[in-house]
Amino acid sequence: MPRNFKVWPPNNPRALLRLVAGLLLLANVVAAYFVIRPPGGSAEELRRQAAQLNSDLRQRRGVLDRTRALVSKIQTGRGEGDQFMTGYFLPRRSAYSTVMAELNSLAGQAKVTPKESAFAIQPVDGSDTVEMMQIAANYEGGYQDLIHFVNLLDKSDRLLVVESLNATPQQSGTKLNVMLKLDTFVTEDGASK
Repeated sequence: MPRNFKVWPPNNPRALLRLVAGLLLLANVVAAYFVIRPPGGSAEELRRQAAQLNSDLRQRRGVLDRTRALVSKIQTGRGEGDQFMTGYFLPRRSAYSTVMAELNSLAGQAKVTPKESAFAIQPVDGSDTVEMMQIAANYEGGYQDLIHFVNLLDKSDRLLVVESLNATPQQSGTKLNVMLKLDTFVTEDGASK
């Protein structure tokens, strides 16, 4: 009698049991592999990886905190810089008249006589919006009055830089002629805001 080599469906209960046992053995081998070598790594590898990730997280939080502090300082510096420019840099359109009015007011307080004056505007290297105004002004007065004038000039609310001061005595006696060179900074209208 010829044997039936038909594999599926098994017609023999023993073959069916062998098939089930083979499948269970295969499932146990697969399970053992996953126990020995889990897909995410062993427990020790996972602990090391978690520790490394925690360390990286602490470092990145530190970098983030330092960056936030720098951003805060930059914003504070930008605000203070804008405030400084608004307070001390004059708009170009009215700079000469403002500075001359200030100088004449100070000269009147110090009882010094203003004489001729001139100005020139020079570009400032590295800036497109700020220029330097150079003012040459002559004054006449007594020594004490000129000292008082320079003192008032030093305490002025304007940013006036004294570049040079030359005093020469007059032939008439107690009065001095003073040539004063001042620098101040101007911006295009609206550039300091």
